[in-house]
Amino acid sequence: MLIKLSTTPSGVLRQTTLFLFLILISSMSHAQQLPAQSISGSGFSAKLVNIEAATNETFRYSTTLRNGSSTTHLYDLQTVLPPGWIIAFKAESSQVTSISVDAGKSQDISVEINASPEAKPGKYKIPIDAISGKDTIALTLEAVVKGTYGLTLTTPTGRLSEDVTSGSQKQLQLVVKNSGTLPLSNISFSNQLPTGWEASFEPANITALEPAKSQNITLTLKVPDKTLAGDYAATITASNISTNSQAAFRLSVKTSLLAGWLGITVILVAIGIVYYLIRKYGRR
Repeated sequence: MLIKLSTTPSGVLRQTTLFLFLILISSMSHAQQLPAQSISGSGFSAKLVNIEAATNETFRYSTTLRNGSSTTHLYDLQTVLPPGWIIAFKAESSQVTSISVDAGKSQDISVEINASPEAKPGKYKIPIDAISGKDTIALTLEAVVKGTYGLTLTTPTGRLSEDVTSGSQKQLQLVVKNSGTLPLSNISFSNQLPTGWEASFEPANITALEPAKSQNITLTLKVPDKTLAGDYAATITASNISTNSQAAFRLSVKTSLLAGWLGITVILVAIGIVYYLIRKYGRR
């Protein structure tokens, strides 16, 4: 169909307006025929990507997985770890290996990683993939291993049994050693003793102890009077904020020599009284 163009100013304005209106109608019709587009913004992020800890500590990361599409997706959580390492994914306090995320929503995921006991100090990259069908959302975490905390509590000879006397005090020598690769600070001592027993330590605590170094501690045990003879258990603990070590002692209580003689004297007196009574009243 041919449209005769007007050459007057008002005609040109009307024709321009009509032309723009036809273009707008055509664009709206074309847009209605386009398929729905996905919502942008899918991603996998962490509040802290890099965490430093000792080999025997747990690396804990707080991450968020966002589904930016227009449909719900089930994501499989996968990773590749160094030999001997362990990983756990947790959502809403439950351990998971996959997680469903609604369209346009996010899900918080806690990632807990434990390094191998043989892991050497250094930086390790931990790649994590959230996979749904052909789509993969990647996140790379970093675990910086700085060494190990270790503490050993024993005696100079390694012997953990002693003889003690009822109603007396006994001094035991302890050795505290830093068996890790990191310095230790503020090491304190505690005990679990039989009822009525008392313990004191000299020194009462260790301010600092370097790797491979050791320090001697004197433990003074006070055994209550009239403690029955026999074997008793006592546990001594050395600890700081990062590690601890225990030593379990077997303590054999002996009665004192004075108490033994008193017992013998009482028995002899009783025998003498009985003998006297027999001699006196037996003749009648």
